[in-house]
Amino acid sequence: MVRRFLLSWFAWITLLPLLAQDFPRQPIDLDLLVQELFAEQDDENVSYEDLYETLFQYYQRPIDLNRTTPEELASLYLLSRPQIVSFFTYLQENGDLLSIYELQAIPGFDRLTINQLLPFVRVADAELQADTRPLWQRVVGEDNNALILRYERTLQQRRGYTPIDTSRSRTRYLGSPDKLYLRYRISHARDYSFGLTAEKDAGEAFTWSPGTRRYGFDYYTMHLQLYNKGRFKTIALGDYQLQIGQGLLLSSGYSVGKGSETITTVSRPNLGIRPYNSVLEYAFLRGGAVTYDAGKIDITGFYSNKRVDASLRSQLDTLLADEQFFSGVQTTGFHRTPTELANKGQVREQVYGTSAQYQSVDKTLQVGVTALATHYSSRIQKAGAPYQRFEFSGTDNYNLGANYSYTWQNYYVFGETALSKSGGIGSVNGLIANLSNKVEMSLLYRYYARNFHSFYGGAFGESTRNINEQGFYTGIKIKPMPKWEITAYYDRFSFPWLRYLVDAPSRGDEYLVRLYFKPNRQSSLYAQVRHESKGRNMAANTTPVDFVAQAERRNYLLYFETSPTKTLNLKSRVQFSTYAQESPQQTGYLIAQDINLTFDKVRLSTRYAIFDTDSYNTRQYAYERDVLYAFSIPAFSGKGTRLYALLQLRPTRHLDVWVKYGITHYRNQDTIGSGLDLITGPRRSDVKVQARYQF
Repeated sequence: MVRRFLLSWFAWITLLPLLAQDFPRQPIDLDLLVQELFAEQDDENVSYEDLYETLFQYYQRPIDLNRTTPEELASLYLLSRPQIVSFFTYLQENGDLLSIYELQAIPGFDRLTINQLLPFVRVADAELQADTRPLWQRVVGEDNNALILRYERTLQQRRGYTPIDTSRSRTRYLGSPDKLYLRYRISHARDYSFGLTAEKDAGEAFTWSPGTRRYGFDYYTMHLQLYNKGRFKTIALGDYQLQIGQGLLLSSGYSVGKGSETITTVSRPNLGIRPYNSVLEYAFLRGGAVTYDAGKIDITGFYSNKRVDASLRSQLDTLLADEQFFSGVQTTGFHRTPTELANKGQVREQVYGTSAQYQSVDKTLQVGVTALATHYSSRIQKAGAPYQRFEFSGTDNYNLGANYSYTWQNYYVFGETALSKSGGIGSVNGLIANLSNKVEMSLLYRYYARNFHSFYGGAFGESTRNINEQGFYTGIKIKPMPKWEITAYYDRFSFPWLRYLVDAPSRGDEYLVRLYFKPNRQSSLYAQVRHESKGRNMAANTTPVDFVAQAERRNYLLYFETSPTKTLNLKSRVQFSTYAQESPQQTGYLIAQDINLTFDKVRLSTRYAIFDTDSYNTRQYAYERDVLYAFSIPAFSGKGTRLYALLQLRPTRHLDVWVKYGITHYRNQDTIGSGLDLITGPRRSDVKVQARYQF
């Protein structure tokens, strides 16, 4: 006890000058944190909203460091696996933490890491935090619950909302241009979570029509999860996600791809069952799931039964005339036109399976096996293009896989290997090493056979699906001196079979280098360069045969942020990119200046940006601040300017209101968009209003 007291006292004395200004906890800029962790935000398939929401939930209800798990800490993407093992080793040797200041006494925890970690963690008094009231009383008394209402609209009229032109397409949107969103969630960490989300996209009708599966809003998702009920670690009803192993078979939306964080994001946290709140209308399971503590092994069982969107067609063969098939699940979630509405929920999908996970007492070793089956009420049949030769066909798919992770001193190895019904194999294996206090390295190899099929997988890779890919990734993080950080990665990959718009086996590579400098708590600066080379069908090919040529893309980014006063925050961004494929080089750039003001109950965020690109190949992605639970990374192409203002008000203690207005003006353009989304004129204006009431 004396030793613990001395350790705590030493840590308190050391950390007090560093952390005194942080207590009580001040609001943090989650937007900036996500942006710094994942600065290369041009991957449209990454669910940043899921990541943002998870971090926000942790900020609202910080993790109790004396009752956390390795996977929960890993889900923050702020600690390396050796740091996590060092943390639990410290607890084993010294007992529970006495104070948050004791973090600096843990080997491997530097000041930058502790600063990033503090908003999401706490050290609680178990006696004070214990709540033995019945569940319904805890729910009634919970203050972590809120109702959110959101309204969005593009002010200019799109073609889809104009009167039908009989001389052209007769198709029009069935509903109004208003986009509506409703969300309610109440939760308490390690106890329960209940949530309901409803959405109507622009163009969808707000109507009650059971025959077309429309009940006011077009889309609903609801979940109820209970935690730590006897031996049941998790009980889930309704909509949920599964994050098991490295995500090769089951991966929730909470994962990221390649970016400026080159170490912690390479491996995936084994989180198990997670609530689902997103408006993505396909990336979830609907039914029930449980995780049971069987001693040294946690057993998870799950079942999902839901309808998915598909365009059903009948066989031309008269012998099979009654059999219908579809080419694939539609994932847009739009039901705006008669055709889109006719495809809504046309196929029933069932997913069921189990997983068993073992973790050693010292939390350094974890191994597990997973088995699952997927069944569709109609057969999947591709169109027969050469690149689709090894794609899945039929109604049933089965998967069996095994995952592992092990930490030894400063080394962490992890991986997962799985087999699908077709006989195809998928495997991803990696190593993360803390070579010193200043150098970290990550290595990862993946192999996804051309006939490996996994419908809910999302392991690390270049493609959006884990199929027809091999690659080797190397990442490094160097802290040469205080306030400086260098991160880089190199990834080399190949595609043994044809791909969409790539009519031959192809290869490619990619690298990124970022130099980060934080001179003080108020300012930060980083410069970043990224290069990608990937085989694609030659554009504007005049020969009768398509051939593959390397497409070279380079992106450059310079970012500076400073807060000269508590009220004023300034952010400057300069982006430049090039693209070439055996043709004259195309270029594009974006320059943006943000001015953000924060007062007691008012927050104003503004941006003015100019962009100029030769084509869509040099489009510019630029993160924008948005209303709570919305994450905006629009792409800009052509020539023009972008201006937006986001106002956040807190008129009462329980009510927050956001109002965002943005306008994009294009030069030398008479129209914006295409098809039913076509806008006549050079401007597009959008308005978004959101209110949150905390009960």
